[in-house]
Amino acid sequence: MLTKRQNNILKLIVEEYIHLAKPVGSDLISKRINCSPATARNEMKDLEDIGLLEKTHTSSGRIPSATGYNYYIKNLMDRKKMKKSDMEKLEIIFNNHQLALSDCISKSLQVVSDMTSYTSVILGSSSHDNLLKLIEVVPINENAMTIIVVTDKGHVENKTIILEDVEIEDVKKTVSLINNLITGTPIDEVSMKLEYEVKPIIGKYVSQHEQIYNAFYHVFTDFTDNNSVNVVGKNKFLEQPEFSNLEKVKGIYNKLDNKDILRKITSKNNDDSKDIEIYIGEESQIDEDMAVIKTKYKTKTDEGTIAIIGPKRMEYERVINLLEFIKENIER
Repeated sequence: MLTKRQNNILKLIVEEYIHLAKPVGSDLISKRINCSPATARNEMKDLEDIGLLEKTHTSSGRIPSATGYNYYIKNLMDRKKMKKSDMEKLEIIFNNHQLALSDCISKSLQVVSDMTSYTSVILGSSSHDNLLKLIEVVPINENAMTIIVVTDKGHVENKTIILEDVEIEDVKKTVSLINNLITGTPIDEVSMKLEYEVKPIIGKYVSQHEQIYNAFYHVFTDFTDNNSVNVVGKNKFLEQPEFSNLEKVKGIYNKLDNKDILRKITSKNNDDSKDIEIYIGEESQIDEDMAVIKTKYKTKTDEGTIAIIGPKRMEYERVINLLEFIKENIER
């Protein structure tokens, strides 16, 4: 149990370090909380001994540990109202009724990434949970057409393809074959079924079957990728001063490029998970100096996870407000 003064010192160090990225010394603390530098040093040493602060090699000041950040978030962080400027930028997106939900989500996370200089991650609902309901084709001109894919959960994706010297009737035959043979298949298994169940017989019924087959194969591959993991602002962490070590940067890049790692991070749950989950330091599974804040969303037709990845000293209160606002608007 911390004393009131220790709570004040820890809160001060966390908030100063978040904004300045510099270790906090006893002189600043003594001035802010009206005590002697010696008293401040003793209190800082006690906080270090119980694992809430860390001493750096390059300074006599202290920085928060992962445990210190967690204690701050649970016990000391002031939950203020969301910044008006942040809210207005996001409201523009969600009030644009011409945007599809998926576009609102990706654009809102891009705005958050630009505002905070953190990386955003969108994990869509599992492609295995979406079953193919039907596909349709809408001709645009003699070479271009839009392929529409609909899942059993009402999720709709469309993609325009270009086919040279192909009869629209052959495309319609291909659509009919796919709808008859693999409707009800999980989206992430459609490409495999196209390869082993549709491809062997399509040549018997369709001219230019290779060109048509390849086009549909790529449509479903893109559909699966789009409903997997989308990373926005991957380079943003380079703007943070603690990431100047080349080897550290390479390691973080590799993990942000690895969709399996991101899927694992953003899909895991704490036993006591609430709407917002926070993983700091090693818990982030990215780097000891990184943190992940995430929340799940669910609508009538879709569900997924949105997450912000940033430095361990990220603006926790601001990011939590941003994620809660986006989640509320998605579900609305």
